[in-house]
Amino acid sequence: MAKRSDVAVIAHERKVLGGGLDELRKLLTDEIHDELIWYQVPKSKKAPKKIRKALDRGAKRIFVWGGDGMVQRAVDTLAGTDATLSILPAGTANLFATNLGIPEDLAEAVRIGLHGTEKKLDLGRINGEHFAVMAGAGFDGHLISEADRGAKDQLGKLAYVWTGLRHIQDDPAPTKITVDGTTWFEGEASCVLFGNVSTITGGIKAFDDAKPDDGWLEVGVATSQNAVEWARTLGRMALGRSERSPFVQITRAKRITVTFAEPTLYELDGGDRSTVRKLKAKVVPDAITVRVP
Repeated sequence: MAKRSDVAVIAHERKVLGGGLDELRKLLTDEIHDELIWYQVPKSKKAPKKIRKALDRGAKRIFVWGGDGMVQRAVDTLAGTDATLSILPAGTANLFATNLGIPEDLAEAVRIGLHGTEKKLDLGRINGEHFAVMAGAGFDGHLISEADRGAKDQLGKLAYVWTGLRHIQDDPAPTKITVDGTTWFEGEASCVLFGNVSTITGGIKAFDDAKPDDGWLEVGVATSQNAVEWARTLGRMALGRSERSPFVQITRAKRITVTFAEPTLYELDGGDRSTVRKLKAKVVPDAITVRVP
C-alpha cells in the first residue's frame, strides 16, 4: 500500500495546459511513487478550502494548476506557512508565472515545481487579501471586472484591450494617496496601481524596477482623461518607460492608503472585488516560498 506523499495538486478543472490533468498526473507519478493529495475545483474561490485541507493532510509542496486568480487564492492561503508553491500556468495571462520565468510548458513547469530553486518572495496585502502581481482601482478595476464576464474565454488577452477601450473616456475621481505616512498625491486620478512585479495586465511593463523580493510595493497613479492622453500613457508603458509619461506618477512604499471621493471598483491579480472608498495596502516581505527556475 502506497503511503501518502507531501505533494498536493489543487487544480482549476476548467483550465487547460499541455495534455491536461491526466498528463500532469503522469508526469508527477513518474517521479513521486507515493499517493498524491489531489483536489479539483470548478472556480478559484473554492481553492482556499482545498489548500487548507491539503495542509492538514501533511502537504508541504503545493502544485497550483490555473491562472492568476488561482495563484492569488493560493498565495493568500499559503502566506506565512512553511509550504512551497509550484505554479502550473494554465490561465489566460499567467502574469506571476511569466514574471518568475515559469513557462507555459507543462513538462518544464512540473520539472521546475519539483526541482527548481526555492525562493522567498514578497507579497502585497490590500484590504485584508494578499496578492502576488498587482492590484488596482478605477480604470484598472473596470477593465478586469468586465473582461472577467466571459470575454476572456472568448477573446483571451484581447479581452483587456476591448474592455479598456470602453473606459478611456471615464471621468477621473478626486483621490488622495498617502505613502508611509506622507501625502504623495492629491487630485483627480483615473487609475491607481500597486505592483509587486514589473509586468502587469496585457503584458505591459508598468513598473520598470519592481522586483518581488525587494521589500517594497510600487505605486502608480494615472491622470489620463481622454483617448489621446491614454494612448500616450499606454504607449510609454508598452515601451517600458512608464515614469516618462506626463500622465503617470510612480513611487514605492511599505504602506499605502488611498482615499476616493466616491465608491471605486478595485481588483487584485486579475480578480475583481467590490467598490470601496478606501484602500489600505502594504508589502509583506518573504511571505511565500515559490519554486522558480
